[in-house]
Amino acid sequence: MEQLMWRTPLPPLAALLLAASLGACGGKSKTEAPAAPTPVEAVRVTAPDAAGAVEGAGTLERRREMALSFRIPGVLTAMKVEAGDSVRAGQLIAAIDPAGVDARQQQTAADLDRARRDVERDRVLFDKGYVSKQRIDDRQSALKAAQAAYDAARFDRRWASLVSPASGVVLERRAQAGEVVAAGQVVARVADLSSPLVLRLPLAARDANRVRVGDAAEVTVRDLGGQPVTARVTRVGEAADTRTGAILVEVELANPPAALRSGQVAHARLNVRAAPGQASAYARIPAEAVLEANGQRAFVFRFDGGKARRAPVGFGGFDGDDALVSGLPSGAQVITAGAGFVSDGEAVRVIDPAHLGR
Repeated sequence: MEQLMWRTPLPPLAALLLAASLGACGGKSKTEAPAAPTPVEAVRVTAPDAAGAVEGAGTLERRREMALSFRIPGVLTAMKVEAGDSVRAGQLIAAIDPAGVDARQQQTAADLDRARRDVERDRVLFDKGYVSKQRIDDRQSALKAAQAAYDAARFDRRWASLVSPASGVVLERRAQAGEVVAAGQVVARVADLSSPLVLRLPLAARDANRVRVGDAAEVTVRDLGGQPVTARVTRVGEAADTRTGAILVEVELANPPAALRSGQVAHARLNVRAAPGQASAYARIPAEAVLEANGQRAFVFRFDGGKARRAPVGFGGFDGDDALVSGLPSGAQVITAGAGFVSDGEAVRVIDPAHLGR
């Protein structure tokens, strides 16, 4: 009986010890589990004087595109072309009713004849002493005015017919026969197909300042599969747009595919040099990578061997969305998004920005 009473507590005690042992093992496992590296984004630093790239979007155009209009107002009696038609130099595009200019030409012709007769008559009278020299001078001035009016009317008569100034294609027709058109109103647009196809890019001043004539470029049109076309910079604007501040840069395409058309939106990547005055001193990194900027000093976090390493840099200020820094070796990776949430020596991993928030 005593042996039975001694042995009965053992199973509960063993169970308690076993439970404590298992609990201790479980707690130790959780304590020693390594924390997951903090996700961050990073960029690679290029040498300060290394070439970079500038990107932009614009509209494709032929370098010679002409907006055709009449010099005088009138009723449009003929419109000979449609959008997409091929035209040759000198081909009739449109015509207006010439009745008005014909009447003015006849009137100015009659005024010119009368002025000539007046001069001839008064010259005879002047030779006989019946009229003054001032009278002859007035008649000569009237004759010159009549001649000028007649020449202007004859010139206007030529503009009653509108012809193509170059061989090419009609891009757009903006009027129909029977409409009353004003002087200078565009009735058609014609492109000279012998002129090169160009892309005009509006760029911010800080980017346009890095572009030079002759810089290489690649142009892509997404609607046509995004196949890049070799190009080069041919013009850099000297004036900024008064509304946007953008500077126009012209890129000429070399051997563009026949499928490309004037008016299509295209993207370009220009291979440019570093900004003037900054090439020998500073590299560009995203502004969000800079921490504790104070005067000419600042700090960044470098991505080094899977860890964030705090590094001092020289600070040259901000330029748009970029910060100008010195003291980083070319090829170093600098943490951008997430830099404010890590500490020196913390384990981090660089991720694709597209995966954030998933």
